[in-house]
Amino acid sequence: MLKLIRRRTEKGQRGEKGQALVEFALLVPIFLILLFAIVDFGMGFHSWITVTNSAREGARLGAVAATEQQIIDRVHDTATLINEETNMDVLVTNAQGLPGESVVVQVDYDYDLITPLASLVAFLTGDIIGPTLELSSTAEMRLE
Repeated sequence: MLKLIRRRTEKGQRGEKGQALVEFALLVPIFLILLFAIVDFGMGFHSWITVTNSAREGARLGAVAATEQQIIDRVHDTATLINEETNMDVLVTNAQGLPGESVVVQVDYDYDLITPLASLVAFLTGDIIGPTLELSSTAEMRLE
């Protein structure tokens, strides 16, 4: 009787050899998409925070009567982690104006998604959301 039970369990185990492989093959793409989304979201969020901080730093320097070039240099200096000058545009309005007026610093940055998820997102959304996200921040401070 014991031999009969062993044969049945061995027979059941032989039929389940490929089950784990099939389950793994079905779950790996979902896991990778989730992992890529987390990485891209984290890097994009970091870039957005850096752009916002850079605009604020430039406006603060502009509030104490700095030149337009000094403000642009400060913005690029504070964005060293994402500073690709081809992807970052800085627009300064009213640098060295009259006291009481405002200096406005606008920073635009094109963030390129770093994982293969970009092409999948572009395909699924019909190129509404592409592989490049446009991040923008504006800071305004009163001249002293």
